[in-house]
Amino acid sequence: MTVFSVLTGKDVDALLAGREQDVITRVRAAYLAHDEGDSVNPDSCFLRFPEKPDSRIIALPAYLGGEVNTAGVKWISSFPANVARGEPRASAVLVLNDYDTGRPLALLEAAGISAVRTAASAALAATTLAAAPPGTLGVVGGGVIARTVCQYLYAAGVQPAEVRCHDLDPASAAALTGHLRDRYATTARETDLAAALDCDLVLFATTALAPYVPPAHRFRPGQLVLNISLRDLAPRTLLAADNVLDDVEHCLKADTSPHLAEQLTGTRDFVTGTLAGVLRGRVAPDAGRPTVFSPFGLGVLDLAVGHWLYERALKEDRLVRLPDFFSQTRRW
Repeated sequence: MTVFSVLTGKDVDALLAGREQDVITRVRAAYLAHDEGDSVNPDSCFLRFPEKPDSRIIALPAYLGGEVNTAGVKWISSFPANVARGEPRASAVLVLNDYDTGRPLALLEAAGISAVRTAASAALAATTLAAAPPGTLGVVGGGVIARTVCQYLYAAGVQPAEVRCHDLDPASAAALTGHLRDRYATTARETDLAAALDCDLVLFATTALAPYVPPAHRFRPGQLVLNISLRDLAPRTLLAADNVLDDVEHCLKADTSPHLAEQLTGTRDFVTGTLAGVLRGRVAPDAGRPTVFSPFGLGVLDLAVGHWLYERALKEDRLVRLPDFFSQTRRW
């Protein structure tokens, strides 16, 4: 008989603790499986609200084959106004479906899953694309995603001597720099935007709806930019860099900076390739140019991490089982 289960956020956090390398490994495998065509990753569905233009809830359905062989959907909200109330900006759940029957298997609290799969993607890009170990890291945005990306960068061996953080909310920048100093004993300080953009490795993790970095800004050769929030950079800035995406079709939508670059030029010639292409040796960014990594965020990554956590929770008896969740389990 099919039993539906729930995995709480507390148990998700416990299962993720100290397992950064495992998450990076699964995100890497998911990118390669997606590159091979062993996945289905439809367009994300955005639910927007006329009176809350900065807020949205997104559905990311996907199927990932191979050892995962699972379908599912992440339902994730982003309500930036929560931050002023001291509440998390994002909240999410992930539903896993059995591929043989289509029945839902489990509901996982997924804000943490979403954060770590994003951070693992960024760390994988940093270790794959960086021309040299970065001496400085500039972080634009001081929230949960920035904190989690820094955690995964350090776990992956990307350990800059200095971190500069810029946020429109000084309290957020102060909280992140204090956290980095306490946890990693690194030099971390609050800076203006220009100082953050001048670092060897630059991370954008904001809630920006449109580009605000001056259109004339150009990154220098060898700089690596993790364009996680996707809408901070003017299209002309991207045109002066090598552009590595997670998925071309997905990233060139929804007025992301790469999408704006496509609209400006009328072509996709500015796209260097995908991260999976770099991992497979098909794509080689030019070391004489800056590189911008723009990941739209694929549902297959959530499935890769979520399925792994579900299997571990099953073995460790962490699942909350709901045996009577389905009213009918037989046709007759």
